[in-house]
Amino acid sequence: MSAAGGAPGFAVVNLGCRVNRVETDLVAAALERAGLRMVGQDEADLVVVNTCAVTGEAETKTRKVIRHAARLPKAPLVVATGCVASLFSEELSSLAPNVVVEADKSLVARRALEALGLGAGAVSDAGELASSPTPTGRSRPGIKVQDGCDNRCTYCIVWKARGAGRSLPADRVLAAVREACARDAHEVVLTGINLGRYASGDARGREIGLAGLLSLILDETPVERVRLSSIEPPDVTGELLDVMASSGGRVAPFLHVCLQSGCDATLRRMGRVYDAASFRRVCELSREALPGVALGTDLIVGFPGETDEEFEESLGFCREMSFAKMHVFRYSRRPGTPAADAPGQVAPKVMAERSRRVRDLAARMRAHEASLHVGEMDDVLVEYPGRGVSGGLFDVLVDPRVPVGEVARVRMVRALEDGTLVGEAVRQPGASALSSK
Repeated sequence: MSAAGGAPGFAVVNLGCRVNRVETDLVAAALERAGLRMVGQDEADLVVVNTCAVTGEAETKTRKVIRHAARLPKAPLVVATGCVASLFSEELSSLAPNVVVEADKSLVARRALEALGLGAGAVSDAGELASSPTPTGRSRPGIKVQDGCDNRCTYCIVWKARGAGRSLPADRVLAAVREACARDAHEVVLTGINLGRYASGDARGREIGLAGLLSLILDETPVERVRLSSIEPPDVTGELLDVMASSGGRVAPFLHVCLQSGCDATLRRMGRVYDAASFRRVCELSREALPGVALGTDLIVGFPGETDEEFEESLGFCREMSFAKMHVFRYSRRPGTPAADAPGQVAPKVMAERSRRVRDLAARMRAHEASLHVGEMDDVLVEYPGRGVSGGLFDVLVDPRVPVGEVARVRMVRALEDGTLVGEAVRQPGASALSSK
């Protein structure tokens, strides 16, 4: 089918969260194993779009991306998957005659090959295992250990799209980590829609949670560093912090704890299951157990009913927490959720100004938190020439001779105004710092 007479080319478009990115990597790996080539969209015979339904804006973007892909000069086959595909399959199918929908991401490669007339015999089931480094070029492969959500936040529809919470068995997680290590990954990232609710059994039949899973990974795999993606405040337990603290740096000293608002009244309207005081205690316990830990969070501004006073309360709480990294979102109406029809919808101009103020604060906090690490040594995983990430997920400028995907042991010599750290090598570039511990 390829114009060049060779193997067909495919492209992937990922929309949404880190879990989506991991799933997109799995699809790409399966297609490569089946003999297809990853190319740019303009050259592709197949475009896979992994969709996102977290907000109304995300859903609108999904439709635009699918229409764009369907209208490319080669009129490629477009396979839509992900959350919007789960919720609105027929609607996406009607966008163009060359669009097909496969909500089950484990079947995307098979469905695509069949639609291309190639047969699916060459597809080996990727299951949940990560390919590392990933086909899409990331040097910190993600491993999806949990999916689905049992919460019912009033602004969210993901629980409908992904279903009830469920976890990957521990032995399959260990296999995925070992595979990543065998493919020269120095760091893996554990991901999930509600990661902190991980629950499975170990080889002895004992029930384990996320802390137990981390312990297994540290004990039974050679992984050099493992990082947690976002986690809910109630799931940051003493047991989890103890495992992180005793790991000797093998668990990255970073916690992305979802806040959404620092105002109790807003949290109640959101249907969140904690208040500001309990979140504060999570931060305090994390810093006590892990001195120097970097804390990240998500914040929504302009949630229905958020008054000026409630916004100021939320902003002040964020200032008090001194986050190292913040994702700031303007509330976007998500049809089908209680919040979409709630009274007190906030005007877009007001949301824009609130977002600007939070982002300004976030930049100042990040610069401050980065400055606290000047003089320290850390292991930096190089993701781009001359640039990598520290254990605390700070951007670090490093010796450009260190190959992408390798680890540099550096001393942080200064912090730039944007929170980027400058690292001075203390070990021969290209030598693995983490593995020598």
